[in-house]
Parts: sequence; structure tokens; C-alpha cells
Amino acid sequence: MRKVGFTIGKFAPFHRGHQFLIETALEEMEEFYIVIYETDIIDVDIKERAKWIKEIYPSVNIIYAYNSPKQYGLDEESVKIQMEYLFDLIKGIPVTHFYSSEPYGEKVAQYLNIENRIVDKERKNVPISSTTIRKDYKKNRKYLEENVYKSIFSINKKGTHN
Repeated sequence: MRKVGFTIGKFAPFHRGHQFLIETALEEMEEFYIVIYETDIIDVDIKERAKWIKEIYPSVNIIYAYNSPKQYGLDEESVKIQMEYLFDLIKGIPVTHFYSSEPYGEKVAQYLNIENRIVDKERKNVPISSTTIRKDYKKNRKYLEENVYKSIFSINKKGTHN
């Protein structure tokens, strides 16, 4: 059976922790998909965030998650809403593995009846999160590729990048 993996995220911003997860998946999978969600937590549009990823990993497949449900959580109703949305996005892709470092990975894998691949859950390999980076980009610059860092500051100087 062909190994096809995927992950989901906002990548707001895309950082070395995300890279570690993607590189792990690319070593283990024959094909890999990244679902990128729209978000307003960072002033960078979805296509620019996809560009950051594709510049480093041209072999990955990008799926844009526009108009995603706003209800989040691990409760039964939130999971059902999110999983139905996600299932519709990846319909027709024969995924076998879900990659994440988050508790929701178990729910995604269970719903899709695929393997849950947890990567660096304790963030020992790359001790960072997007939330921490957004609090102080300059202090956490070492966790960002140069193209990401420059893009964020270029966009912030000019306004929203579309």
C-alpha cells in the first residue's frame, strides 16, 4: 500500500517546528499533503504562507482551507464539525497517515481510520510554537527561515499582502 500522509495548520508563521514535522513525514511517506487554514491571527494571507512552505518543500501538495468552521475543541460536536470539513477537503486522496504534534491528531486519525503519527509532541527537537513567535518575532527569529522573516516584516510595513 502506498504511504500518503498529511498535516493541517495555519502556519502563522511557518517555523522550524513545522519543518521538523514535514521533514519527518517526507522521509516516511511517498506523498505528503499540507492543509493550510485561513486565519486572521497573522497579517499574512494563505497563499503567501503556502509559498513559504513550497519554496523549501516543492514536492509537498498544498490544499487551501478556506471558510473553515470557527468551532474548535476536542468535544464531540466540535470534532464532528471539523472532521466533516476536513474530510470534504481531502476527499479522494488515499491518506494513510496523519502528522501532528497536537492532541487533535488522535481524533483526526480515528475519524479517518488512518495512522496517527505524533512528531515531537513535547517540542524537545524544536522548542517553539507559532504563538510564542508571534509574541516576539525578533527574539525568536532563529526559528524562522529568512524568507518567512523578511516576508512578515515586508507585509507589516506595506499592510496586508494579497
